[in-house]
Amino acid sequence: MPPNVEVRKREAAIAADASPTVEKEVLINGRWYDVQSFAKRHPGGRILNYYLGKDGSDAFNEFHNRSEKAKKMLTSIKSRPYNNELKEDRDAALTKDFQALRKELMDEGFFEPSIPHVIYRISEIILMHAIGFYALFNGWSFAAIAILGLAQGRCGWLMHEGGHHSLTGYIPLDISIQVILYGVGSGMSAAFWRNQHNKHHATPQKLEHDVDLDTLPLVMFNERVKEGPQGKMLNKTWVRLQGYLFAPVTCLLVALGWQLFLHPRHMMRTKRYHELATLVVRYTVVAYLLACPQFSVTGIILGYIAYVWVGAVYIFCNFAVSHTHKPVLSKDEDVSWVRYASDHTMNVDAGSFGWVNWWMSYLNFQIEHHLFPSMPQFRHPIVSPRVQKLFKKHGVEYDTMPYWPAMYKTFNNLDNVGRDVFYG
Repeated sequence: MPPNVEVRKREAAIAADASPTVEKEVLINGRWYDVQSFAKRHPGGRILNYYLGKDGSDAFNEFHNRSEKAKKMLTSIKSRPYNNELKEDRDAALTKDFQALRKELMDEGFFEPSIPHVIYRISEIILMHAIGFYALFNGWSFAAIAILGLAQGRCGWLMHEGGHHSLTGYIPLDISIQVILYGVGSGMSAAFWRNQHNKHHATPQKLEHDVDLDTLPLVMFNERVKEGPQGKMLNKTWVRLQGYLFAPVTCLLVALGWQLFLHPRHMMRTKRYHELATLVVRYTVVAYLLACPQFSVTGIILGYIAYVWVGAVYIFCNFAVSHTHKPVLSKDEDVSWVRYASDHTMNVDAGSFGWVNWWMSYLNFQIEHHLFPSMPQFRHPIVSPRVQKLFKKHGVEYDTMPYWPAMYKTFNNLDNVGRDVFYG
């Protein structure tokens, strides 16, 4: 029997002796909260179930760092004191030091928003679109597609930060920025992204928990994915070729699938008409271009597909380097918040003159991002040395590598997984 299963059984036995309801509770900052009746109306969805009978303190503190509403809702839930029901794990000292570091960074202002930085990032996106459309109307089609495609990707980077409420620090405004950027700029649903992405942050690289592993039939990042429900969608021939197909084909299929089906469907199902309105704006621009006499219908359609492809390759390939080749956890395994970041995430070096920081919008510092998702991302390089010091103290690996070796490792992993699955 794997050690982690034995640990969970011991923890469950200890908890059952103290309270028969512990599996319906979540431990948050020293108190057990009975979330049985609250779970169905939890705004974040079923992610709450990931922490039943477990300590969700670090996740709550990060996901709801700026939400007074969440903290108020928490006080309305039936609770009781924590009486050491859970067995102290191997990372207790590491977690304690991490929480102390987080408090230091909070006190020093690292979580405070920077309005000038937000203005710069939004202005950059507006300027890129202006240059792209200028190029388009002056006949520089390939340059226009490249610039507008990158601008679409930049919308994705910035909306990501809005979804973490780390732009202005005012949640309604951050979400509004995210809705506009993701809807108009990328043709997708901010609400659907938040629901899915928070599950990824709660349990990165955990099977049947992290939605970023639920990518079949189009791509398979780890062979163990076939152990779960996703295995039913496995096409061995396609997966064998995925290392070659990922950039030129798969990224485009995923983006178009999201834009034309998955995300609009979510908007309609959840009656998010404000998000649907952003799609109206986006496709009104496309309709206008179709009506312009200097453009052909075929040219606009092919140009749109190429533009989506550029943005998709830019976003998906760069996101893939941070996790996809890292080890996975089974659906029954649990590790601490810090271990999720250290063992299942990696960083990409800033590169000469910090070009990777710009290219990946500071999300090349994925370890820091997973430790502190509510921290403005441009501060991750600044706090990195302190995280490295914490990891070194506790003998934890701080995995980082240059950009091109990281990209090679990512695509090599896709090819190796394909080979292993195809040849058995």
